[in-house]
Amino acid sequence: MDSINILSWRHRHQLTFSFLRTSCSGASRTGAKHFQDLDLTRPGGPACAAMSVVEENRPFAQQLSNVYFTILSLFCFKLFVKISLAILSHFYIVKGNRKEAARIAAEFYGVTQGQGMCPASALVNAITIDGVTPLFNACSQGSTSCTELLLEYGAKPQLESCLPSPTHEAASKGHHECLEILISWGVDVDQDIPHLGTPLYVACMSQQFHCVRKLLYAGADVQKGKYWDTPLHAAAQQSCTEIVNLLLEFGADINAKNTDLLRPVDVATSNSLVERLLLQHEATPSSLCQLCRLCIRNYIGRPRLHLIPQLQLPTLLQNFLQYR
Repeated sequence: MDSINILSWRHRHQLTFSFLRTSCSGASRTGAKHFQDLDLTRPGGPACAAMSVVEENRPFAQQLSNVYFTILSLFCFKLFVKISLAILSHFYIVKGNRKEAARIAAEFYGVTQGQGMCPASALVNAITIDGVTPLFNACSQGSTSCTELLLEYGAKPQLESCLPSPTHEAASKGHHECLEILISWGVDVDQDIPHLGTPLYVACMSQQFHCVRKLLYAGADVQKGKYWDTPLHAAAQQSCTEIVNLLLEFGADINAKNTDLLRPVDVATSNSLVERLLLQHEATPSSLCQLCRLCIRNYIGRPRLHLIPQLQLPTLLQNFLQYR
């Protein structure tokens, strides 16, 4: 009966007609009329027997073809649903969640009433499939209050080197206040990400003068950039005179060469103000005061630069050592 149910009405009529023609070829008109009055769907009748015989004579592979096709269709549909959900989750929950997460965090946690709304068990170091953390989102949006709050509740300012860095993000977007907060929490200002370089290099490429100054004040290595490219190469390439002057004041090597054996003056735009400035600095030796300041700062070391105000030195000399 299961095989009979699979057949369509059209197949039923064809099989019944074939059975009538072969089995009752010599029947009279009365006999034919009698067969026409038979119930084709009645269990155990001649029509059912004929259809069962025909079904049993079919190859086993053909009998199961419809079953396999149904299973394959269900599998493909299930796979399509899973892929669709994964795509929707990626683009609408993760990709679109960056700005939304930063907005919600700033709205609920960023103002005065939000100081008590972040539980200690909050996943402040949760990472999306893109490697983005809540602290990264806060620095990307320039929310100082949210940045401070996340750090207070245990957010790590620096994760693995392959993940997006809040320091690099703040430096590239020009959010120097967020950058200052990260520095105060002990972030490595010379963190080197292979495809980005150091935060100082990123700030020079983005022409963010205030971020460059914050990083240099915090003791960032003026010679460390991206591979062999120095921050001075980046500033000269971007034709940013203010940043070039600042880097030279902090002792940037004007003769440093990159992987193409080019100096900063070689990558600067021809006949530009930056090119003339570099050529002038190359012909003019550094002053003794500047050399002494650089020597003292190097001797103190970057981790202890914030202790300069505690030295038993005149205030004028302390400000000089801190470039103030």
